[in-house]
Amino acid sequence: RLHTRTSRDISLTKAGQALLPQVRQQLATLAELYEDLRDTGREARRRMVFACLPTIAGYYLPDVMKAFAERNHGFQVALLDQPAGRIPDLVKQGEAEFGITITGATPWDIEVEPLCTEPYILLVSRHHRLAAQDAVTHADLLGEPLVRIKTQSTNRQLIEESLGEVSKQLDWRFEVQNASTAMSFVASGLALTVLPRLMMHQSPADIVGLPFSDVELSRNIGAIRRRGVPLSPPAEALLALATL
Repeated sequence: RLHTRTSRDISLTKAGQALLPQVRQQLATLAELYEDLRDTGREARRRMVFACLPTIAGYYLPDVMKAFAERNHGFQVALLDQPAGRIPDLVKQGEAEFGITITGATPWDIEVEPLCTEPYILLVSRHHRLAAQDAVTHADLLGEPLVRIKTQSTNRQLIEESLGEVSKQLDWRFEVQNASTAMSFVASGLALTVLPRLMMHQSPADIVGLPFSDVELSRNIGAIRRRGVPLSPPAEALLALATL
């Protein structure tokens, strides 16, 4: 027995007294665990994580984040600026509440909210013969050295599908890891490249961006989330501000 009881009192037996320090230690551990869980819950309510294409993040999001911060003082926002192929995985795994990315064929457990359509353009050096034109055709690419970006596989697939058979005749002479390197190749006159129009705001001054006049070359941008999983109110608010 751990305790004895009378009509007026209750007291521990010798066995109960021996056990008491362990019980107190266990209760203290449970209390500490409860506090940790409560702190984690508070932090989760004051922190949000979302994913976004770097090109979109660099151009649109500074003003969006400023507006969000003004309305949500002290709220932490983590932005995962990742390539299009990585963003659906981040959303499906729950590492990001939502993602802003190129949309197309999506898994059944992902919901898509269309945001905008962005055209691709041809980037050439200001001294290139094509720079004086208002627009280019896909035939203008033939015979020109081109540079593509290895990490942008989704962009590359869209470009190749839009250009059809012509894409097989293109001279993809160089392959680099990021857009800034590709644009430096263009600025030096070493090659041409095809990138989303938003990239022009990051390009050197001696690069010209030319639209295509004979082919529809564009990408659809949308917000993706896990199907059946509601966004938190802050995520809803941020996504509303990010409507392009």
